Amino acid sequence: MTPEEWTYLAVLLFSVPIGFVFKRGGYQVKQFGGAAVGLLLTLVTCNIHTLHSLVTVLGTWVILSLSPRSCHYLTLGWTFSYLLFFRTVTSFGLPAPTPFTNAVQLLLTLKMVSLANEVQEISRAKKQDVTSFTKGPALGLIPSVPGLGSILCYSYCYVGLMTGPFYRYRTYLDWLQQPDSQAIPSWRPLVARARLVPVYGLLFLGAAWLFPLEYVRSEAFAARALPFRLFYMVPVFFVFRMRFYVAWLCAECACIAAAFGAYPRAARARPGGGPTVHCPSAEEGAAPPEYDYETIKNIDPYGTDFCVRVRDGMRYWNMSVQWWLAQYIYKSAPFRSYVMRSGWTMLISAYWHGLHPGYYLSFLTIPLCLAAEGAMEAGLSGRRGAAPEPDRSWGAWVHWFLKMRAYDYMCMGFVLLELGATLQYWRSVYFCVHLGALALLVLGRALPRPAAPAAQGPHRE
Repeated sequence: MTPEEWTYLAVLLFSVPIGFVFKRGGYQVKQFGGAAVGLLLTLVTCNIHTLHSLVTVLGTWVILSLSPRSCHYLTLGWTFSYLLFFRTVTSFGLPAPTPFTNAVQLLLTLKMVSLANEVQEISRAKKQDVTSFTKGPALGLIPSVPGLGSILCYSYCYVGLMTGPFYRYRTYLDWLQQPDSQAIPSWRPLVARARLVPVYGLLFLGAAWLFPLEYVRSEAFAARALPFRLFYMVPVFFVFRMRFYVAWLCAECACIAAAFGAYPRAARARPGGGPTVHCPSAEEGAAPPEYDYETIKNIDPYGTDFCVRVRDGMRYWNMSVQWWLAQYIYKSAPFRSYVMRSGWTMLISAYWHGLHPGYYLSFLTIPLCLAAEGAMEAGLSGRRGAAPEPDRSWGAWVHWFLKMRAYDYMCMGFVLLELGATLQYWRSVYFCVHLGALALLVLGRALPRPAAPAAQGPHRE
């Protein structure tokens, strides 16, 4: 493990026990105490580079103050423009930010854009007097436009500061206003989420030792036979998954310890977004509601590893960020087709991750795989009684195998980062996924579609 990885792990492990302390606190303890801890962690790990996040917050506050009814796209433009400056600061003679500064900046960008959307919604609702005709506040709306102090506390709250999960200001506010957080269970859900973390950690350490990434860059690797070069991307992606499984599950445990993101099951909360339906207040004498932590769920290891389709693989990975991308990027994409909208979303996601060419090569391969997958599903539908996913027909297993190999292949660009290194590896395996996806796309579109069943009149006996 690198020194940065040890630091991330220390921050995550520190966040779990301190969460139980904040769970017992009231509104101000959570608000100011959580922000103080987060700011301290930021200062220790980012040093002077903390100014980047502060400038981002101040710029967002100015936009919210001047134009609350149209602040969403203005904030999106501001934060993403600052990301470009942040990634190119060395060109202006400024010191390069630390990896921890980058992590804080990434999550803060998502928070500021989401906050602007929430402010825009409440501003427009007040203008139209929508809430005055309802019995209670509209679902998900914040009660008022937050001031600078509240925005700073939300921005630097220690929960999810560097590793996620992403959460909305409404979720943060609900945590501060929990009426009886001690009644919300933490131990059992925490143990349930953490029980496999040691296993993932050991698998990460063992696989990273056996299959180092740097070996891919060596001349010895280029001299190996094609089957070995094809195989090597499998353990590389395995190491990549195990690393994030540990990080994100520990981050979820930190949330659970503080009862952060806990909602009654009846609210049908979604990762990142929070409740999707109003949850009625419990009547006096009624049984206490059952809670879940779906709002801060960021990873589904089983779903990631064993889902069948490429499109489902994205839904189970970094789930809170996927919600953000779907809500603020995909829905407003300047295209109509699913594949083109996905391509636009992947382009924005690559830019959010960084400027390394490997990000763009990897993310922009996904739309091709989605198009091939959709074409084959359309071409084969009705031809082979495809069994549902739980039945695991042979066709589903083949689909799963191809999906995993596609992600193995794309992961190489994500971890190698450089244009030359990524293309060199893909060239060494003959761009197999690109060519295979193109072949499946052509085949799927060439297959004749089965004729639609003729409409039948009413049956008479």
